[in-house]
Amino acid sequence: MNRRRLALAHGGFNVVTGGWALVHLRSFEAFTGPKTDHWLVRTVAALVVANGIVQLAATGSPDAVAQARRVGLGTAAALAGIDAAYLPRGTLGPAYLLDAAAEVGWLVAWLRASR
Repeated sequence: MNRRRLALAHGGFNVVTGGWALVHLRSFEAFTGPKTDHWLVRTVAALVVANGIVQLAATGSPDAVAQARRVGLGTAAALAGIDAAYLPRGTLGPAYLLDAAAEVGWLVAWLRASR
């Protein structure tokens, strides 16, 4: 997949998954498990949406696509790191195994597209 299409795909994923918690927290919690700090869930969700918007806004210019790549790698690494740290402790529910797999998939896709 070329970098521009990857930026659009990853950006769309980030907007949808982050937006879910902002638009319908109840169904988000039904899938991921109950949360105690809704303000924190919404804060992280808003940041993920913002990162996705940056990726979606990447034009065909090499600089914009490079920025989308950096945002994508950083976002995926941060979320995968949190999943890896908190899944074994039982802090995160099993749904976060899916997120961990998705984030690792985005990291691999970006690293392969960098060649």
